[in-house]
Amino acid sequence: MSSASQLPRFNRAFLGAEQTFTRLGTGEIGGKAAGLNLVREKVLSGLNPDEFPAFDVNIPTLTVLTTELFDDFMAHNDLYDIAMSDETDERIALAFQRGELPAEFVGDLRSIAAGLHTPLAIRSSSLLEDALEHPFAGVYGTKMIPNNQPDTDTRFHRLVEGIKFVYASTFFSGPKNYIGSVGQSLRDEKMAVIIQEVVGHRMGERFYPAVSGVGRSYSYYPTARAEPEDGVINLALGLGKEIVDGGMSWTYCPKYPTAPPPYNGLGDLIKNTQTGFWAVNMGAPPPPDPARETEYLVRAELAAAEYDGALEHLVSTYDPRSERLRPGLQGKGARVLDFSPLLTFDTLPINDLIMRLLNLSEEALAKAVEIEFAVALDPLGRTTPRFGFLQARPMMVARAPVTVTEDELASPQVIVSSEHSLGNGTRDDILDIVYLRPEAFEARHTPTIAGELDIINRELVHMGRPYLLIGFGRWGSSDPWLGVPVDWGQIGGASVIVEATLPQMTPDLSQGSHFFHNLISFEVLYLSVSHTAEPGIHWKWLDAQPPISESELVRHVRLEHPVAVKVDGRSGRGVITHA
Repeated sequence: MSSASQLPRFNRAFLGAEQTFTRLGTGEIGGKAAGLNLVREKVLSGLNPDEFPAFDVNIPTLTVLTTELFDDFMAHNDLYDIAMSDETDERIALAFQRGELPAEFVGDLRSIAAGLHTPLAIRSSSLLEDALEHPFAGVYGTKMIPNNQPDTDTRFHRLVEGIKFVYASTFFSGPKNYIGSVGQSLRDEKMAVIIQEVVGHRMGERFYPAVSGVGRSYSYYPTARAEPEDGVINLALGLGKEIVDGGMSWTYCPKYPTAPPPYNGLGDLIKNTQTGFWAVNMGAPPPPDPARETEYLVRAELAAAEYDGALEHLVSTYDPRSERLRPGLQGKGARVLDFSPLLTFDTLPINDLIMRLLNLSEEALAKAVEIEFAVALDPLGRTTPRFGFLQARPMMVARAPVTVTEDELASPQVIVSSEHSLGNGTRDDILDIVYLRPEAFEARHTPTIAGELDIINRELVHMGRPYLLIGFGRWGSSDPWLGVPVDWGQIGGASVIVEATLPQMTPDLSQGSHFFHNLISFEVLYLSVSHTAEPGIHWKWLDAQPPISESELVRHVRLEHPVAVKVDGRSGRGVITHA
């Protein structure tokens, strides 16, 4: 699937060319590009154009810079020494920015800059990325550029900087830790790069899609009537970074799109709605910072999208007189991004389209799948809504039966008891437990906590000791006020992970993030525990165990006898007990 020979060579017309999926070079195209090529050949080809005439469904135009360019770039600029060193990400990124791209491809890249004035996404597509056994989803960098500068030279330099950033991200500390945790060698990894148009519309100084989404054909957290095989979908306003980085999004089962969400009342729903969104910054350029992924992105408040006219199909409005949500923009009440006009009134058959694409993708991959997409809705209705298919990857779904009974959940030996667990299986080899102190936890401390966990994780990975990790809020969230903003490499040695809530931190579960995709694919057992659950977490027992290390925020204990872990993937029950 990853050979470049199956793709046509790059056409300098790019957006105006008949071929919309091309390549530069003769190497490999990497996992992400291979997945999109499979979508092109076997998924979209199975979609009858008359099925969804309301949408223009396609893969946004792209070209793949094959691993041949990466090999030449690394060798010509003698970058492996610093790339494999323990230098900081910033120093590695700077060294890569000083390198020169292979001269034989510069003309083609310049033609992209010369012919385009719309935003581009420069995306990673490594050899290991999106592999089923060890997916590197979200580990490497993506750079979005506005590509709207008036002169070709500037647009070309921004494009080249973005390519070098993605190359450099191959060797950042996160991927290095990640590769170490899965027993791979960094020397085996190579990076292809996808240059792709961004789906959306320009509105003032921002460019963004009305809807971004992640769909899964299998759900580890089914609610109400839903079964795991019914799947789950996350939708968000703006760029998909909001979802994949673990921010706020709307989660629902595609089989029951109008089912009420699992919130504790309307107040909880309003509190947990998306309030900001990501867009490409089309305005005045920021201070140069080519080593930062979000250099050309901007995060705006929901009011900005309403000003842009982007919320018509996306929100409900809170009516304080009736204490109800009314679909659409009605009055001046609080806006709730529940996508009700799309899902309840079916103003556009987006849910049916997503379900159809999930089914086609499952057939093509012969496995449960996760897809990413973006939808452009013209506020003025001048163009057909566009559904951009951005990614498809297989999911690991464990099928071996494991049963957790109610009696086991209430056992006197319980350390952790959960009715909402992810994964399926057992563990009996864990002696190390790393947990956050509930009495000291505050959201403002989460970046510090991430740093402490990184140090502990490195040591345990080096020693080959799997461990149990217990914390609060969403693991892997980009928003430190929703959870601890770790990347996968900082906790990749954990074989069992617990997400607990506190009265001051109760975000809903996030299944659409890259973090969760890696969690599932590594078959990490994951338990979610509410602070109101009984018995929940036995904090007194944990505090009574002798520490290996401890700080004001984090404690690491080591037991004489391993804990027993059981997670029932069908019922969602999970339990961890001590000897």
